[in-house]
Amino acid sequence: MRTPARYAAPAAAALLALSCLTACANDAASSTSAAGSGGGGGGKGEHVKIMVGGLDKVIYLPAMLTQRLGYFTAEGLNVELLSEPAGVQAETALVSGQVQGAVGFYDHTLDLQVKGKKVESVVQFSHAPGEVEVVSNKAAGTITSPKDFKGKKLGVTGLGSSTDFLTKYLAVKNGVNVSEFTPVAVGAGPTFISALQKGSIDAGMTTDPTVATLLDKKAGKILLDMRTPEGSQAALGGPYPSSSLYMQTDWVNSHKDTVQKLVNAFVKTLKWMSTHSASEIAAKMPADYSQGNKTLYAEAIKSTLPMFTKDGVMPANGPETVEKVLKAFNPNIKNAEVDLGKTYTTEFVEKATG
Repeated sequence: MRTPARYAAPAAAALLALSCLTACANDAASSTSAAGSGGGGGGKGEHVKIMVGGLDKVIYLPAMLTQRLGYFTAEGLNVELLSEPAGVQAETALVSGQVQGAVGFYDHTLDLQVKGKKVESVVQFSHAPGEVEVVSNKAAGTITSPKDFKGKKLGVTGLGSSTDFLTKYLAVKNGVNVSEFTPVAVGAGPTFISALQKGSIDAGMTTDPTVATLLDKKAGKILLDMRTPEGSQAALGGPYPSSSLYMQTDWVNSHKDTVQKLVNAFVKTLKWMSTHSASEIAAKMPADYSQGNKTLYAEAIKSTLPMFTKDGVMPANGPETVEKVLKAFNPNIKNAEVDLGKTYTTEFVEKATG
């Protein structure tokens, strides 16, 4: 079976992303290597490239952790992890054939299906978005819920990203039309925090470790917390499968042995995460991911751990929740028939956990 996808950026943005994709992918490869993050790609075994929508984001932690635990190598794979700042860019890299897999939100698979692209999630890392809507100290008095988004500048990692989708859904759900607020692409980390502090955005959606850092700096306050299944239920009305490994269906069908090895490795990691503390997980990650504050980084991981599955299985009713969210604001999805069964597969996870 298979499930939903992310909404694509506007046409102009999509064309721009495609035109500079090769350069972006090359930059990602060089930056990953230069940072000493252990992106891999130089060892023995079958070479697979995976683009991650932000390698240092805690929501995508299983990608680098699997590399650091040696599980890819144990499966006979030589996995090269590349990084882009937003999930929509990872999606573009996958569809253009620059990489064989993308680690990003599952909702991209729905959006791509409507656009005629066959893409599916092969292992589901999470059953909650892991996202947090934060508001600046200055705007905290005027933004107390998504009902107050009207007329505001709201930060997202990138236009067409999952943070963009979820922000639009929260607005529409609370009576604010998507044309009544301004989404602003501010990335994550220092750029997000700076935008919040300088007033470039009034509020915004981001993940750990950005959330932990801005709270530590007292740069803003939490408005909505979707790092847990309970938070996802309250904000979105059900489980929201987010971070996953998704791939082009044709590639999956023609490389089943390789996909099985990738899924085996990721399921081992998810099980390992479920039996180890946040501090133990943090200790396995590249040193620069903590940005000089190991305690704060461990806290960021601890806050986000509830979002992860223990077995890589798609949560029951998860695809339906994602479809509901996307149909609420995206006319392309709203007026289309989506075959959820083709947006994800449980074939490999069932063998990995059996």
